[in-house]
Amino acid sequence: MKHILLGCLCIFTLGLQAQDLDFTGEKKPITLDASYFYGTILEHNPDINHLITGHPTGMILSYNHKTYGFNEWERRYNYPDYGFSMIYQDLDNEFLGENLSLYGHFNFYFLNRNAYFRIGQGVALAGKPYDAETNYQNNAYGTKLLSSTYIALQYNKQNIYKGFGVNAGFTVVHYSNANLRAPNNSTNTFAFNVGANYNLDHEEFPEYIPEGERTKYTEPVHYNLVLRGGVNESDIIGQGRFPFFVVSAFADKRINHKSTLVAGTDVFFAYFFKELIKLQAASFPELEVDGDEDWKRVGLFVGHELRFNKIAFVSHLGYYIYYPYEFENRLYNRLGLKRYFSEDVSASVTVKAHGAKAEGVEFSVGYRF
Repeated sequence: MKHILLGCLCIFTLGLQAQDLDFTGEKKPITLDASYFYGTILEHNPDINHLITGHPTGMILSYNHKTYGFNEWERRYNYPDYGFSMIYQDLDNEFLGENLSLYGHFNFYFLNRNAYFRIGQGVALAGKPYDAETNYQNNAYGTKLLSSTYIALQYNKQNIYKGFGVNAGFTVVHYSNANLRAPNNSTNTFAFNVGANYNLDHEEFPEYIPEGERTKYTEPVHYNLVLRGGVNESDIIGQGRFPFFVVSAFADKRINHKSTLVAGTDVFFAYFFKELIKLQAASFPELEVDGDEDWKRVGLFVGHELRFNKIAFVSHLGYYIYYPYEFENRLYNRLGLKRYFSEDVSASVTVKAHGAKAEGVEFSVGYRF
Protein backbone atom coordinates (compact mmCIF):
# COMPACT_ATOMS: atom_id res chain seq x y z
CA MET A 1 0.00 0.00 0.00
CA LYS A 2 2.82 2.45 0.75
CA HIS A 3 4.10 2.01 -2.82
CA ILE A 4 0.63 2.84 -4.17
CA LEU A 5 0.36 5.98 -2.06
CA LEU A 6 3.85 7.05 -3.10
CA GLY A 7 2.95 6.57 -6.77
CA CYS A 8 -0.21 8.64 -6.35
CA LEU A 9 1.74 11.41 -4.67
CA CYS A 10 4.32 11.49 -7.49
CA ILE A 11 1.69 11.67 -10.22
CA PHE A 12 -0.36 14.42 -8.68
CA THR A 13 2.66 16.42 -7.54
CA LEU A 14 4.02 16.41 -11.09
CA GLY A 15 0.61 17.37 -12.37
CA LEU A 16 0.18 20.33 -10.05
CA GLN A 17 3.68 21.56 -10.78
CA ALA A 18 2.99 21.38 -14.52
CA GLN A 19 0.27 24.01 -14.17
CA ASP A 20 2.90 26.58 -13.26
CA LEU A 21 5.13 25.95 -16.29
CA ASP A 22 3.80 28.57 -18.68
CA PHE A 23 6.31 30.10 -21.10
CA THR A 24 3.97 30.83 -24.04
CA GLY A 25 0.81 32.30 -22.54
CA GLU A 26 -0.99 28.98 -22.99
CA LYS A 27 -3.48 28.15 -20.27
CA LYS A 28 -3.15 24.66 -18.82
CA PRO A 29 -6.51 23.33 -17.62
CA ILE A 30 -6.23 20.12 -15.60
CA THR A 31 -8.64 17.30 -14.72
CA LEU A 32 -8.17 14.39 -12.34
CA ASP A 33 -10.11 11.13 -12.46
CA ALA A 34 -10.29 7.93 -10.43
CA SER A 35 -12.03 4.66 -11.32
CA TYR A 36 -12.56 1.27 -9.73
CA PHE A 37 -12.57 -1.74 -12.07
CA TYR A 38 -13.65 -5.39 -11.94
CA GLY A 39 -12.89 -7.88 -14.69
CA THR A 40 -11.39 -11.11 -15.93
CA ILE A 41 -8.14 -12.31 -17.49
CA LEU A 42 -8.67 -13.30 -21.13
CA GLU A 43 -7.39 -16.73 -22.15
CA HIS A 44 -5.41 -15.69 -25.22
CA ASN A 45 -3.03 -18.63 -24.69
CA PRO A 46 -3.97 -22.04 -23.17
CA ASP A 47 -0.62 -22.06 -21.34
CA ILE A 48 -1.96 -19.48 -18.85
CA ASN A 49 -5.19 -21.32 -18.04
CA HIS A 50 -3.98 -22.10 -14.51
CA LEU A 51 -3.48 -18.36 -13.88
CA ILE A 52 -7.16 -17.53 -14.49
CA THR A 53 -8.77 -18.35 -11.16
CA GLY A 54 -10.66 -15.21 -10.15
CA HIS A 55 -11.71 -11.71 -11.09
CA PRO A 56 -9.05 -8.98 -11.07
CA THR A 57 -9.93 -5.70 -9.35
CA GLY A 58 -8.12 -2.42 -9.05
CA MET A 59 -7.94 1.35 -9.38
CA ILE A 60 -7.07 3.72 -12.22
CA LEU A 61 -5.87 7.21 -11.23
CA SER A 62 -5.27 9.80 -13.94
CA TYR A 63 -3.99 13.32 -14.41
CA ASN A 64 -5.12 14.97 -17.67
CA HIS A 65 -3.89 18.11 -19.40
CA LYS A 66 -6.85 19.33 -21.42
CA THR A 67 -6.30 21.06 -24.74
CA TYR A 68 -8.51 23.74 -26.28
CA GLY A 69 -6.82 24.50 -29.61
CA PHE A 70 -3.94 26.77 -28.55
CA ASN A 71 -1.71 24.63 -30.77
CA GLU A 72 -2.83 23.78 -34.29
CA TRP A 73 -2.44 20.01 -33.88
CA GLU A 74 -4.96 20.05 -30.99
CA ARG A 75 -7.68 21.36 -33.31
CA ARG A 76 -6.98 18.65 -35.91
CA TYR A 77 -7.64 15.92 -33.32
CA ASN A 78 -10.76 17.47 -31.73
CA TYR A 79 -8.97 18.82 -28.63
CA PRO A 80 -7.61 15.63 -27.02
CA ASP A 81 -6.29 15.28 -23.46
CA TYR A 82 -2.86 13.99 -22.61
CA GLY A 83 -1.36 13.10 -19.27
CA PHE A 84 -0.30 10.40 -16.84
CA SER A 85 -2.15 7.51 -15.28
CA MET A 86 -1.44 4.83 -12.71
CA ILE A 87 -3.09 1.43 -12.40
CA TYR A 88 -3.08 -0.81 -9.36
CA GLN A 89 -4.37 -4.30 -10.13
CA ASP A 90 -4.96 -7.33 -7.90
CA LEU A 91 -4.96 -10.18 -10.43
CA ASP A 92 -6.77 -12.49 -7.98
CA ASN A 93 -4.34 -15.37 -8.47
CA GLU A 94 -1.77 -16.64 -5.99
CA PHE A 95 0.96 -16.90 -8.65
CA LEU A 96 0.38 -13.48 -10.28
CA GLY A 97 -0.14 -11.33 -7.20
CA GLU A 98 -0.57 -7.56 -7.64
CA ASN A 99 0.82 -5.24 -10.33
CA LEU A 100 1.47 -1.50 -10.22
CA SER A 101 1.94 0.45 -13.47
CA LEU A 102 2.57 4.01 -14.67
CA TYR A 103 1.62 5.35 -18.13
CA GLY A 104 1.56 8.29 -20.45
CA HIS A 105 -1.81 8.48 -22.22
CA PHE A 106 -4.00 10.33 -24.75
CA ASN A 107 -7.80 10.75 -24.64
CA PHE A 108 -9.57 11.20 -28.02
CA TYR A 109 -13.14 12.52 -27.80
CA PHE A 110 -16.27 11.77 -29.81
CA LEU A 111 -20.10 11.92 -29.41
CA ASN A 112 -20.03 15.65 -28.71
CA ARG A 113 -17.25 15.12 -26.12
CA ASN A 114 -19.43 12.80 -24.02
CA ALA A 115 -17.18 9.81 -24.73
CA TYR A 116 -13.52 9.19 -25.35
CA PHE A 117 -11.07 6.51 -26.38
CA ARG A 118 -7.90 6.36 -24.27
CA ILE A 119 -4.62 4.68 -25.12
CA GLY A 120 -1.78 4.50 -22.61
CA GLN A 121 1.74 3.08 -22.75
CA GLY A 122 4.06 2.59 -19.80
CA VAL A 123 5.86 0.26 -17.44
CA ALA A 124 4.67 -2.01 -14.64
CA LEU A 125 6.09 -3.76 -11.60
CA ALA A 126 4.99 -7.38 -11.24
CA GLY A 127 4.29 -8.39 -7.66
CA LYS A 128 5.13 -12.08 -8.18
CA PRO A 129 7.21 -12.65 -11.33
CA TYR A 130 8.48 -16.05 -12.43
CA ASP A 131 11.06 -17.69 -10.16
CA ALA A 132 12.44 -21.13 -10.96
CA GLU A 133 12.34 -22.15 -7.29
CA THR A 134 9.58 -20.17 -5.58
CA ASN A 135 7.11 -19.26 -8.35
CA TYR A 136 7.66 -21.46 -11.42
CA GLN A 137 3.89 -21.53 -12.00
CA ASN A 138 3.92 -17.91 -13.24
CA ASN A 139 4.77 -18.41 -16.89
CA ALA A 140 3.22 -15.04 -17.83
CA TYR A 141 5.85 -12.65 -16.44
CA GLY A 142 9.53 -13.55 -16.70
CA THR A 143 10.72 -10.27 -15.16
CA LYS A 144 9.66 -7.93 -12.38
CA LEU A 145 9.74 -4.92 -14.72
CA LEU A 146 7.15 -5.21 -17.50
CA SER A 147 5.94 -3.23 -20.46
CA SER A 148 2.25 -2.39 -20.24
CA THR A 149 -0.38 -1.00 -22.60
CA TYR A 150 -3.97 -0.16 -21.80
CA ILE A 151 -6.94 1.04 -23.78
CA ALA A 152 -10.24 2.34 -22.50
CA LEU A 153 -13.60 3.25 -24.02
CA GLN A 154 -15.38 5.63 -21.65
CA TYR A 155 -18.60 7.54 -21.18
CA ASN A 156 -17.38 10.78 -19.65
CA LYS A 157 -19.61 13.54 -18.28
CA GLN A 158 -17.60 16.41 -16.86
CA ASN A 159 -18.48 19.33 -14.60
CA ILE A 160 -21.93 18.14 -13.53
CA TYR A 161 -21.64 19.94 -10.21
CA LYS A 162 -18.88 22.38 -9.23
CA GLY A 163 -16.25 20.68 -11.35
CA PHE A 164 -17.22 17.09 -10.45
CA GLY A 165 -18.32 14.57 -13.06
CA VAL A 166 -18.66 10.83 -13.66
CA ASN A 167 -17.14 8.29 -16.03
CA ALA A 168 -17.77 4.62 -16.80
CA GLY A 169 -16.78 2.15 -19.46
CA PHE A 170 -14.52 -0.73 -20.43
CA THR A 171 -10.76 -1.13 -20.08
CA VAL A 172 -8.20 -3.66 -21.36
CA VAL A 173 -4.80 -3.86 -19.61
CA HIS A 174 -1.90 -5.78 -21.18
CA TYR A 175 1.28 -6.83 -19.34
CA SER A 176 4.33 -8.31 -21.09
CA ASN A 177 8.12 -8.08 -20.91
CA ALA A 178 8.45 -8.11 -24.73
CA ASN A 179 10.73 -11.18 -24.62
CA LEU A 180 13.29 -9.47 -22.43
CA ARG A 181 13.42 -12.76 -20.53
CA ALA A 182 11.50 -16.04 -20.74
CA PRO A 183 8.80 -16.95 -19.88
CA ASN A 184 6.65 -14.28 -21.49
CA ASN A 185 3.13 -15.55 -22.08
CA SER A 186 1.69 -12.21 -20.82
CA THR A 187 -1.82 -11.40 -19.57
CA ASN A 188 -4.73 -9.28 -20.81
CA THR A 189 -7.35 -8.09 -18.34
CA PHE A 190 -10.78 -7.05 -19.64
CA ALA A 191 -12.65 -4.99 -17.07
CA PHE A 192 -15.65 -2.75 -16.42
CA ASN A 193 -14.85 0.47 -14.61
CA VAL A 194 -16.79 3.28 -12.95
CA GLY A 195 -15.50 6.43 -11.32
CA ALA A 196 -15.50 10.19 -10.91
CA ASN A 197 -13.58 13.12 -12.35
CA TYR A 198 -12.83 16.66 -11.22
CA ASN A 199 -11.93 19.72 -13.31
CA LEU A 200 -9.50 21.93 -11.39
CA ASP A 201 -10.21 24.83 -13.73
CA HIS A 202 -13.98 24.49 -14.13
CA GLU A 203 -14.61 28.16 -13.25
CA GLU A 204 -12.10 29.55 -15.75
CA PHE A 205 -11.95 26.97 -18.53
CA PRO A 206 -10.88 28.65 -21.80
CA GLU A 207 -13.09 28.73 -24.88
CA TYR A 208 -12.27 26.17 -27.57
CA ILE A 209 -10.46 27.76 -30.51
CA PRO A 210 -12.19 26.69 -33.75
CA GLU A 211 -10.19 24.77 -36.32
CA GLY A 212 -10.88 27.18 -39.14
CA GLU A 213 -10.28 26.39 -42.79
CA ARG A 214 -8.20 23.29 -43.36
CA THR A 215 -5.05 23.83 -45.40
CA LYS A 216 -3.38 21.35 -47.69
CA TYR A 217 0.08 20.24 -46.59
CA THR A 218 2.54 17.84 -48.19
CA GLU A 219 6.29 17.27 -48.20
CA PRO A 220 8.58 15.81 -50.87
CA VAL A 221 9.96 12.28 -50.49
CA HIS A 222 12.68 11.99 -47.86
CA TYR A 223 15.10 9.15 -47.16
CA ASN A 224 15.81 7.78 -43.69
CA LEU A 225 18.48 5.71 -41.98
CA VAL A 226 17.59 4.25 -38.56
CA LEU A 227 19.70 2.16 -36.18
CA ARG A 228 17.75 0.02 -33.71
CA GLY A 229 18.92 -2.13 -30.82
CA GLY A 230 18.02 -3.89 -27.60
CA VAL A 231 18.28 -7.21 -25.77
CA ASN A 232 15.99 -10.23 -25.78
CA GLU A 233 15.80 -13.97 -25.13
CA SER A 234 14.25 -16.94 -26.88
CA ASP A 235 11.28 -18.79 -25.42
CA ILE A 236 13.63 -21.35 -23.85
CA ILE A 237 13.91 -20.50 -20.16
CA GLY A 238 17.47 -19.95 -19.01
CA GLN A 239 19.07 -19.63 -22.43
CA GLY A 240 20.16 -16.11 -21.58
CA ARG A 241 19.71 -12.62 -22.97
CA PHE A 242 21.59 -11.40 -26.02
CA PRO A 243 21.82 -8.10 -27.90
CA PHE A 244 20.15 -7.50 -31.23
CA PHE A 245 20.59 -4.80 -33.86
CA VAL A 246 18.52 -3.66 -36.83
CA VAL A 247 19.53 -1.38 -39.70
CA SER A 248 16.51 0.22 -41.39
CA ALA A 249 16.57 2.26 -44.59
CA PHE A 250 13.34 3.67 -45.96
CA ALA A 251 11.65 6.46 -47.86
CA ASP A 252 8.84 8.57 -46.44
CA LYS A 253 6.20 10.77 -48.00
CA ARG A 254 4.18 13.13 -45.81
CA ILE A 255 0.76 13.44 -47.44
CA ASN A 256 -0.93 15.84 -44.96
CA HIS A 257 -0.56 17.30 -41.48
CA LYS A 258 -1.46 13.97 -39.84
CA SER A 259 -0.10 11.20 -42.06
CA THR A 260 3.24 10.05 -43.42
CA LEU A 261 3.58 6.91 -45.57
CA VAL A 262 6.82 4.89 -45.42
CA ALA A 263 8.38 1.94 -47.29
CA GLY A 264 11.80 0.37 -46.93
CA THR A 265 13.96 -2.50 -45.75
CA ASP A 266 15.22 -3.93 -42.44
CA VAL A 267 18.36 -5.99 -41.86
CA PHE A 268 18.19 -7.97 -38.60
CA PHE A 269 21.12 -9.17 -36.47
CA ALA A 270 19.64 -11.07 -33.49
CA TYR A 271 22.23 -12.92 -31.42
CA PHE A 272 19.62 -14.90 -29.47
CA PHE A 273 18.68 -16.38 -32.84
CA LYS A 274 22.28 -17.47 -33.43
CA GLU A 275 22.37 -19.19 -30.02
CA LEU A 276 18.97 -20.80 -30.56
CA ILE A 277 20.18 -22.41 -33.80
CA LYS A 278 23.21 -23.83 -31.97
CA LEU A 279 21.05 -25.19 -29.16
CA GLN A 280 18.52 -26.82 -31.46
CA ALA A 281 21.28 -28.41 -33.57
CA ALA A 282 22.90 -29.91 -30.45
CA SER A 283 19.84 -30.90 -28.41
CA PHE A 284 16.87 -31.43 -30.76
CA PRO A 285 17.85 -33.74 -33.65
CA GLU A 286 14.20 -34.19 -34.61
CA LEU A 287 14.18 -30.55 -35.79
CA GLU A 288 16.82 -31.37 -38.43
CA VAL A 289 18.86 -28.24 -37.71
CA ASP A 290 22.53 -28.65 -38.64
CA GLY A 291 23.79 -25.48 -36.88
CA ASP A 292 25.18 -23.80 -39.99
CA GLU A 293 22.02 -21.88 -40.84
CA ASP A 294 22.41 -18.14 -41.25
CA TRP A 295 20.96 -16.25 -38.26
CA LYS A 296 20.53 -12.95 -40.11
CA ARG A 297 17.28 -11.90 -41.77
CA VAL A 298 16.22 -9.23 -44.27
CA GLY A 299 12.72 -7.81 -44.60
CA LEU A 300 10.75 -5.34 -46.70
CA PHE A 301 8.11 -3.22 -44.99
CA VAL A 302 5.44 -0.60 -45.54
CA GLY A 303 4.08 1.62 -42.82
CA HIS A 304 2.45 4.76 -41.52
CA GLU A 305 3.25 7.54 -39.07
CA LEU A 306 0.39 9.38 -37.36
CA ARG A 307 1.77 12.79 -36.33
CA PHE A 308 0.88 14.68 -33.15
CA ASN A 309 3.08 17.76 -33.33
CA LYS A 310 6.59 16.37 -32.67
CA ILE A 311 5.33 12.91 -31.64
CA ALA A 312 4.36 10.18 -34.11
CA PHE A 313 2.67 6.82 -33.65
CA VAL A 314 4.58 4.32 -35.82
CA SER A 315 3.09 1.20 -37.44
CA HIS A 316 4.95 -1.09 -39.86
CA LEU A 317 4.05 -4.36 -41.56
CA GLY A 318 6.95 -6.35 -43.02
CA TYR A 319 7.78 -9.55 -44.88
CA TYR A 320 11.11 -11.43 -44.73
CA ILE A 321 12.62 -11.79 -48.18
CA TYR A 322 15.73 -13.46 -46.75
CA TYR A 323 14.59 -16.13 -44.28
CA PRO A 324 17.19 -18.92 -44.11
CA TYR A 325 15.91 -20.38 -40.84
CA GLU A 326 12.23 -20.79 -40.01
CA PHE A 327 11.25 -18.86 -36.89
CA GLU A 328 7.65 -17.85 -36.11
CA ASN A 329 6.53 -16.75 -39.61
CA ARG A 330 7.57 -14.53 -42.50
CA LEU A 331 5.26 -11.64 -41.57
CA TYR A 332 6.35 -9.20 -38.86
CA ASN A 333 4.99 -5.97 -37.46
CA ARG A 334 6.30 -3.00 -35.53
CA LEU A 335 4.38 -0.56 -33.31
CA GLY A 336 5.63 2.29 -31.17
CA LEU A 337 6.30 5.99 -30.67
CA LYS A 338 8.76 8.33 -32.38
CA ARG A 339 9.93 11.73 -31.16
CA TYR A 340 11.19 14.29 -33.68
CA PHE A 341 13.88 16.53 -32.17
CA SER A 342 14.26 18.42 -35.46
CA GLU A 343 13.27 17.91 -39.07
CA ASP A 344 16.24 15.55 -39.44
CA VAL A 345 16.86 13.80 -36.10
CA SER A 346 14.49 11.44 -34.28
CA ALA A 347 14.41 8.72 -31.66
CA SER A 348 11.85 5.98 -31.13
CA VAL A 349 10.79 3.08 -28.95
CA THR A 350 8.99 0.29 -30.80
CA VAL A 351 7.96 -3.33 -30.28
CA LYS A 352 8.80 -5.72 -33.10
CA ALA A 353 6.53 -8.78 -33.17
CA HIS A 354 5.09 -11.62 -35.20
CA GLY A 355 1.37 -11.03 -34.84
CA ALA A 356 0.69 -10.73 -31.10
CA LYS A 357 3.96 -12.44 -30.10
CA ALA A 358 6.67 -9.90 -29.30
CA GLU A 359 10.29 -10.51 -30.31
CA GLY A 360 11.82 -7.47 -28.63
CA VAL A 361 11.68 -3.78 -27.71
CA GLU A 362 13.72 -1.65 -30.11
CA PHE A 363 15.41 1.60 -29.04
CA SER A 364 16.22 3.62 -32.13
CA VAL A 365 17.89 6.75 -33.44
CA GLY A 366 17.32 8.00 -36.95
CA TYR A 367 18.36 10.61 -39.47
CA ARG A 368 16.15 11.98 -42.26
CA PHE A 369 17.87 13.18 -45.42
